[in-house]
Amino acid sequence: MAINLQKGQREAINAPKFTIGLGWDTNSSSTGAAFDLDASVFVLGENKKMLADDYFVFYNNLKSPDGAIEHTGDNLTGEGDGDDEQIKVDLSKIDPRATEICIVVTIHEAESRRQNFGQVRNSFIRIFDTATNADILNYELDEDFSIETAVEFGRIYKRDNNWKFEAVGAGMKGGLQDYLTKYN
Repeated sequence: MAINLQKGQREAINAPKFTIGLGWDTNSSSTGAAFDLDASVFVLGENKKMLADDYFVFYNNLKSPDGAIEHTGDNLTGEGDGDDEQIKVDLSKIDPRATEICIVVTIHEAESRRQNFGQVRNSFIRIFDTATNADILNYELDEDFSIETAVEFGRIYKRDNNWKFEAVGAGMKGGLQDYLTKYN
């Protein structure tokens, strides 16, 4: 039975291998342009900075150097039900310096397409056991991000050698470059 989280809530992840599923629906009629939302992961150390550039996992770098994080590929449309993008995680392989995995979704070319997360609905992040497909936890973002073009959906962090998930749901006006600047 999956645990449904509220913003700010934290929950232990008691599975060494799991998949992060991210999903959303868009109102493409509001701008006329198609939406392309992209999931990205930043693997951070204790200093809240990326371990190295290769620990930024996204559609152009699908795997972290330690093999612990694997993006399954870019979904250019977000069409259909269920997960739009997935990221596989194997904590048994993760670099020992890693203390946090930040999960962000950005809108590709948001400024030129005049798009924001206010035009996105039914956004969620879920974590499920890769072996059984059983949901471990879910977090539905129910805020209206009317000017934000990027949202940190959640973060997985290590405390006392245990990994936990925090439902973040924090929007940012900016794009992927702003996160790269923040975590580099």
